[in-house]
Amino acid sequence: MSLAGVASARRSSDQLARIVPQVDDRGWEAASACAGWRVIDVVAHLGALAHEAVDPPEPDPSWPENRERYHDMRVDERRGRSHAEVIEEWRRFTPRQLDVLAAGQQPPRADEPVRVPGLGTYPRHLLANTMAFNVLCHLRYDLLAPDGPLAFPVPAPDDALVAPAVAFMLAGIPQMQGPELAAAVERPLVLELTGPGATTVTVRPAEDAGGPLTVEPGAADGAAARVRSAATAFVAWGTTRTEWRDHCRISGDTAAAEPFLDRLDIV
Repeated sequence: MSLAGVASARRSSDQLARIVPQVDDRGWEAASACAGWRVIDVVAHLGALAHEAVDPPEPDPSWPENRERYHDMRVDERRGRSHAEVIEEWRRFTPRQLDVLAAGQQPPRADEPVRVPGLGTYPRHLLANTMAFNVLCHLRYDLLAPDGPLAFPVPAPDDALVAPAVAFMLAGIPQMQGPELAAAVERPLVLELTGPGATTVTVRPAEDAGGPLTVEPGAADGAAARVRSAATAFVAWGTTRTEWRDHCRISGDTAAAEPFLDRLDIV
């Protein structure tokens, strides 16, 4: 189960809730570190996700298949709203989203597969980790300094906050980019993440042409290379917010790891 994901998502949401009243109109209109989005647009995005978790819309074939473009569409729908209206949607639906995710931890529903368009299929309980990832990533890497425009303090990240977000990112590696990413891995690679959220996994090549990568716990013997990075930095470079070369140390066959690192782009 992903009760830790619910707890992490709640903590990051509470941290954002304490910041929101301190942001003035100029701050809401400032450019965030998420390309093309203002600070208020990031909150609009989180509010849209919360709203959809509580009241899922009917699928529309005209929607973009690319998940990032879908998020852009939802943000664009809210650009005509006032700051107060955007904040109210986020404030109203976030607690209800957390309730939905907590309910999804209970059997037998917890293990039901849920398709997230553009991202893959996950057990229902892991959807809590998607929120943990989204709120942590947007708050700490898009809104707050040094990468974002808002200079408000937040507690240092700890394992309980970061580990659920990293777990979702690792679960997404085999699915989000499909054959494009799989083609970049010809031999096993070890990814060692340190600090808060620390874990070590092995990324294995697809067993069949066009098949997915696999990510398994632990460091496999005979891996072509080992990539070492802080887990908190992985949240940034694994989503292409920063360059992996600024954060990663590779031992072994660098040429085996670089194509994977160059193509990885978790949404």
